[in-house]
Amino acid sequence: MFSEPGERPRILIVDDAPQNLRHLSGLLRGTYRISVAVSGREALALAAERPHDLILLDVVMPEMDGYEVCRRLKAFPATRQIPVIFITGLTAEEERPQSLEAGAADFIAKPIDPEKLQAKIRDCLRHPDAGTENGG
Repeated sequence: MFSEPGERPRILIVDDAPQNLRHLSGLLRGTYRISVAVSGREALALAAERPHDLILLDVVMPEMDGYEVCRRLKAFPATRQIPVIFITGLTAEEERPQSLEAGAADFIAKPIDPEKLQAKIRDCLRHPDAGTENGG
């Protein structure tokens, strides 16, 4: 983890829809330190600028989709170890192969179940290398 002991973990939320950013931020604020990005390019810049403990990444975005953002994060030494959870409207069968190939630790389907989201975040923060057996 990148946060110092005693600090709340820092989570970067990436989504091109402002209502999704507000919703996710509202669910997590108070427990985590939140940063937001509205594009893949902004996410890559923020992740390189300041270490994050976890990234919640929308799959479907204009210009650069979540898969490409994740691949780029995993290719860069400074961001390689950050666990990524994809936020998606796709089904598990559609999502799993591409998610793992891109280097994601996990994914959660929309609409988001707040309890499931919190559980997945806690699991990824406890075990940041989970789900990255493909070298990601």
